[in-house]
Amino acid sequence: MAVINSHAGTASRARVTDIAAAAGVSTATVDRVLNRRPGVRPATAQRVLKAAAQLDYLPEHELYAALAPAPMRIVFLLPKGTNRYLKMLGDTVHYSQESWAPFNVRCRVEYIEGFNPQLLAAALQRQADRAEGVAFMAIEHPLVRDAVNLLVARGVHVVTLITDISGSGRAAYIGLDNRAAGRTAAYLIGRFMGPRPAKVGMIAGSLSYRAHEEREMGFLYLFRELFPGIEVLGLREGQDNAERNYRLTHQLLQQCPELAGIYNIGGASDGVARALKEAGLEHKVVFIGHGLTPDTRALLIDGTMDAVITQNPQSATSSCVRIFANLRDHRAALSGVDPVQSQIIFRENLP
Repeated sequence: MAVINSHAGTASRARVTDIAAAAGVSTATVDRVLNRRPGVRPATAQRVLKAAAQLDYLPEHELYAALAPAPMRIVFLLPKGTNRYLKMLGDTVHYSQESWAPFNVRCRVEYIEGFNPQLLAAALQRQADRAEGVAFMAIEHPLVRDAVNLLVARGVHVVTLITDISGSGRAAYIGLDNRAAGRTAAYLIGRFMGPRPAKVGMIAGSLSYRAHEEREMGFLYLFRELFPGIEVLGLREGQDNAERNYRLTHQLLQQCPELAGIYNIGGASDGVARALKEAGLEHKVVFIGHGLTPDTRALLIDGTMDAVITQNPQSATSSCVRIFANLRDHRAALSGVDPVQSQIIFRENLP
């Protein structure tokens, strides 16, 4: 029985059996409490700790530490790949731990293979005994929906991040209004090109992401409403992979040399930019994308990209943490959480 006692000299004055007798509990319960393992009611734990203090088994500062609630375990599940914005999001979780200390949470990031519902569902299910809160990028799939509902049934709070999922028991969604984001991209391209017949291409990560599907819908509908002379070519899925986006853009330019605009719905805009530059079209094709990163910042500065629609990764992860703290403390999920604000970044207003 591995009970914590860093003061060997006090062991002669009190033993685990003494604490158990004083608290009216079993020695196994004492072991759970002193080693901060679950399965003991708060009132019982308080009685055990009080007995340990009275018997001088624990010094005062260790008693206070033992009385403090354990940090809430939170995991962020993010896709692997070349999406620089998602890498920034994961990095934000790592370097923000100290600023989240008042919320008494311990956060970690797990990267999983993107666009694979089977792997995502399995990763979610593994968190049932590892975390009290899970934030993740959802894929619209029955397996993922069932995994979310399983976690919720096991008492794990779930928040969707960047892209939502329908019909699940998730507690909240943190991300953009994606239909509005798609409409914004279409409006920008239409205004940049002016009132003339033209062709525009779209590249998405995957329409298995509800966010990408909603951005496509908003994009298409605004052109129909305001710019009917612009033809939107069929959507291509690049899996947020820079090399794949490069090949898709290269093919698009070969098939449609008169292409006037491109909307990259997902990440890895550097692949699109590479194809535009190779074709000498970096200042001729209007290019709108998502996620302000070092790469897209450089592309705005050199004029390859015209605008980037983004949300602050620090704000997004902090909102998730606040939601989990609210749920742990039995408050409304969105209490004190500011709505997500989208930003449109041009070269001239770069932060």
